[in-house]
Amino acid sequence: MLALLLTLLICLSAPARAIEPGDLTLTVTPDLSGGAPPYAREMVLLRLRGVYRTQILLEEVRQPALVNFSWTQLGRDTWGRTRLPDGQMALEFERTIAIFPQHTGSFTIDPFVHRLTINDGGERKQIDVRSEPVPFPVAPWKGEGGGPDAAEPWWLPARDVAITDSWDPDPETINQGETARRIVTLEAQGMLAEGLPPRPVMRTRGIITFAGPVKRETIITPTGPVARATYQWDIKKGVAEVIPLDAIKIPWFDTLTRTMREAEIPARQIGGGFAEREDDLKPATPASWGVLGAAALAAFGLGLALIGFRTGPGRLRLERAGARALHGAAAAGDAAAFRAALARAEQAQPELAALWRAEPDLARDLAALDRQVFGRAPAGDARPDLPGLARRLGQPRRPLLPGALAPEPRLAPLDGPIAQA
Repeated sequence: MLALLLTLLICLSAPARAIEPGDLTLTVTPDLSGGAPPYAREMVLLRLRGVYRTQILLEEVRQPALVNFSWTQLGRDTWGRTRLPDGQMALEFERTIAIFPQHTGSFTIDPFVHRLTINDGGERKQIDVRSEPVPFPVAPWKGEGGGPDAAEPWWLPARDVAITDSWDPDPETINQGETARRIVTLEAQGMLAEGLPPRPVMRTRGIITFAGPVKRETIITPTGPVARATYQWDIKKGVAEVIPLDAIKIPWFDTLTRTMREAEIPARQIGGGFAEREDDLKPATPASWGVLGAAALAAFGLGLALIGFRTGPGRLRLERAGARALHGAAAAGDAAAFRAALARAEQAQPELAALWRAEPDLARDLAALDRQVFGRAPAGDARPDLPGLARRLGQPRRPLLPGALAPEPRLAPLDGPIAQA
């Protein structure tokens, strides 16, 4: 408003002149993506532009009813000065409106009227500047399936669509009977909030779902409205096993490229994470004094019974993290990941690695794995059985007695054998 007042004051300081044909023009131009007629519920920007070569005292825009359209104005009107082809300066008025045709068919945008109070040759006068009617065809859908008139899938024309997915806590860490909250935010550029789809159905075996309220909002930006919907669920794990939750695909029509695309609420896994084994990691509940005394007596008696007997060393077993990494790579058929996990296990447990290499059959298969991963496998060499290797490497082994492994050969002196004096 301040900019308009300043501009009007500048115009008032100029000498008045009589209005001539062409001094006052108002145009309405639809901004069509790729010049193609829009589909129903697709956003189209109407750009109003007035060029006025006169002094303006007051102004008011009268908008037509826009039957068969929903609409929203994008920001405030702008006023400035522009240079005409003949070099003269004039006032320039601009307004942008986003409209959304509701149906397929041929429509007409009726004239906009800009009511101006001007100074015409020193005389105060009111003039209505009218735009021309604008033909506005809305094309029928010609794509495969869907479209504005189909009940399924939901018709979602937008310039861009983004999805964010958040959980509290992480779904992989919840146990049977526990609940996690999932919040999915769907954001579409070039739409109003009421055009976004209803809350997706999230249902699978083993979970109980409590749907929360849907929050919708429209954010006005200079390039068009941005629609945002927030969907919420509380998900309770009802069974002990791991539950896969499938992805949810949301098709949408890209109004810039004029093609169908898909956004996706990602697949997740409920349970099966580290928290499923928290009970294994919790410290044991302190025992009563009576239990401790009985255990001590039992241990003392067992010690007496074993006097004179020599106990052998305990068994070596691959650590849980290493076994999990090997089995995961084997299930995926990823030989390189399997070899990397094996290298980490050998570094963490060198004594166990020596036992693996001491077994001829296992050493042969590990050598075949190295040839496969490092590109030295001869033609026709069979691919290693990764699940079988993971299973054999995970078996417990008894450590070798001291001296069971042959000592490494020593190098001869560089100058040859030492001569006897």
